Amino acid sequence: MQRHFDTDLANLKQQLLTMGSHAEIAVSNSIKALLDRDEPLARKVIQDDNILDTFEVDLDDRGISLIALNAPIASDLRLVTVAMKISRDLERVGDEATTIARRVIELNAEPQLKPYVDIPRMATLALGMLKDSLDAFVEKDSAKARAVVPRDKEVDNINRQLHRELVSFMIERPTSITRALHLMTISKALERIADHAANIAEEVVFLYESRDIRHQKTTNDPT
Repeated sequence: MQRHFDTDLANLKQQLLTMGSHAEIAVSNSIKALLDRDEPLARKVIQDDNILDTFEVDLDDRGISLIALNAPIASDLRLVTVAMKISRDLERVGDEATTIARRVIELNAEPQLKPYVDIPRMATLALGMLKDSLDAFVEKDSAKARAVVPRDKEVDNINRQLHRELVSFMIERPTSITRALHLMTISKALERIADHAANIAEEVVFLYESRDIRHQKTTNDPT
């Protein structure tokens, strides 16, 4: 019975990592579609969103079954519940990638407003956070997970800076308003992806340290 449970637990972890890979690809493809003005790729991101939805439902079902049928010990129970929470964040990452892809299709109908510098930078940072948080989960490395969380602030700062720049565009050039709003939405979606990566990192810390670090200030935070 224990061997069967261990196998099911390993399969749950592997499924979560496969889901994470799909989420990373969705974000990468949505940004590639923006930079390359590739509408078919943007539409593929939208069409593939149901893959992550299916992963989340299946992971929840598997997790509930593991808990209900096996009465797992505390550490295994944490693993199952954390996996279910991470899958929820990954599904929302996919939703944000879909949001980006939808805006890309709208942007492709008009000339490019400005060179894309900040958005690719945000995407690189957010995807790096997502990768490192999932690697920390696999490697059982809570220190690596802790290091992910404060990186969210850099993404927040770029998002605010870009929003200010786009507001200036809209004031000076009213014809840019629609395109600027689309770019604001994309920027906000990337900021939310970074938030979800930070959430995953916090769950990894909880899994391996049994400590909840949500809402805790870092040493660099103002008092």
